[in-house]
Amino acid sequence: MKFIVVTGGVVSGIGKGITTASIGRLLSARDIEVTAIKIDPYINVDAGTMNPFQHGEVFVTEDGVETDLDLGHYERFMGVTLSGSHNITTGKIYQRVIRKERRGEYLGETVQVIPHVTDEIKSWIRNVGRASGAEVVLVEIGGTVGDIEGMPFYEAVRQLQLEEGRENVMFVHLTYVPYLKHTEELKTKPTQHSVKELRSLGIQPDAIVCRCEYPLSESVRRKIALHTNVPKRAVIDAHDTDLVYKVPLMFEEQGFGEYICERLGLDGGEPDHSDWEEFIERIESAEEEVRIAVVGKYVDLPDAYISIREALVHAGAEAGVRVEIDWVDAEELEAGCSEAWERLQEADGVLVPGGFGKRGVEGKIEAIRYAREEEVPFLGICLGFQLAVVEYARSEAGMEGAHSTEFNPDTPHPVIDLLPEQRGVEEKGGTMRLGAEPVVLEEGSLIRELYGKEVVLERHRHRYEVNPEYIHRLEEHGLRFTGRSPDGRMEVLELPDHPYFVGTQYHPEFKSRPGQPSPPFLGLVNAARER
Repeated sequence: MKFIVVTGGVVSGIGKGITTASIGRLLSARDIEVTAIKIDPYINVDAGTMNPFQHGEVFVTEDGVETDLDLGHYERFMGVTLSGSHNITTGKIYQRVIRKERRGEYLGETVQVIPHVTDEIKSWIRNVGRASGAEVVLVEIGGTVGDIEGMPFYEAVRQLQLEEGRENVMFVHLTYVPYLKHTEELKTKPTQHSVKELRSLGIQPDAIVCRCEYPLSESVRRKIALHTNVPKRAVIDAHDTDLVYKVPLMFEEQGFGEYICERLGLDGGEPDHSDWEEFIERIESAEEEVRIAVVGKYVDLPDAYISIREALVHAGAEAGVRVEIDWVDAEELEAGCSEAWERLQEADGVLVPGGFGKRGVEGKIEAIRYAREEEVPFLGICLGFQLAVVEYARSEAGMEGAHSTEFNPDTPHPVIDLLPEQRGVEEKGGTMRLGAEPVVLEEGSLIRELYGKEVVLERHRHRYEVNPEYIHRLEEHGLRFTGRSPDGRMEVLELPDHPYFVGTQYHPEFKSRPGQPSPPFLGLVNAARER
């Protein structure tokens, strides 16, 4: 196996995930089998209990693990399906080490960060690589070099190169090159200091990827190469672009893929990006535009809905339209904010995504009511699906005060209730209904037509479901449940006389890919275009 370790410096949030995913794309375009691991140095065991405002979206893997959002980038760019083992956290590592100590596996030894914690990290990385059968394992370390919590991971990958051989382990360092307006120049000093910090840990980068507002000049590239001790051809320009899917092609144009193959002795042949280029061309050549209002409570941080956003991009490319997303705050709708309502009413389609907590719920319900009554194309996901049931029960089925027991335990009509297996569950982490499960789609339904098959496998993340005691009464009043799990849980709802009114208990956005858009999203975009 070969390993490519991606580290970051200067500031966080500048695109290590996209960089790692793009490197994976460069290699997969050369028919090189690749997989990826995200290391998150926080002590949480997983991302499941973290506030989206702090961490962004929680991405759910096929095997039902709540992970970092960068795994979504990896899957979308590299065309792979990853598992929960591809996300390492400090919490997971220390859990393993402590369990081994309690079992007596370190009997007689003083358990320390070196070698026990670093050995566990290296073992995890190697095991994931072997299990995947990949030729190259990409390892992204979250945060920035110098972070205290990241130190064991930097030490582990330093040791990994020593043990595997320099010819098998490559380091790519992503830094920020700021532009000073008053001098009208890109400044390299932050990059120099960042690499100096990395080298103080015993790691010499093989390539520097420079995030910047404007393209690097040759003089800046030479300066960075000189001060960081990397070849000039390995100083890679990653300037701002209007579409993240252009980043692999930007890297390819600079010879980054060829350089990686030379550095690691990979025989990759000529890259084939034709499908990727076609996907980008479809986006850029689209003349028609549709506006989708995404009504949520985390709209101040769009990364909280990153898979939603990308699924709409994929659907737009397939439909031949540009999708403009208008992030509408559900709390503002709830408060009757005229500006928020005007934006909702200007949209060609409405999407209500998942979420937790009571804040903004009534605003989401009002948005659903508006979409239903005004025949605006609508897609509800997870909580959006549940609130569509609540809204219909109140407005059409005569169930005044209907609600979910998540928000009102004393509701007279608990049309949404806790899953039976969730009763008595006290631990919050990793205990929801999670991961891919089969959904059986009803013959003759819109959702069956969208997917083109009877059974689909989609990913879930929820504790509450449609209360089976109310299903007959809801269907009597016109709501149709057209997708069910094999054990009878409600998974999809539709309104037959509406242009497009669909809700899914599962999260279809997690499996959407460039060139392979999620069917419910494609249906929404097509319906919005026809409105």
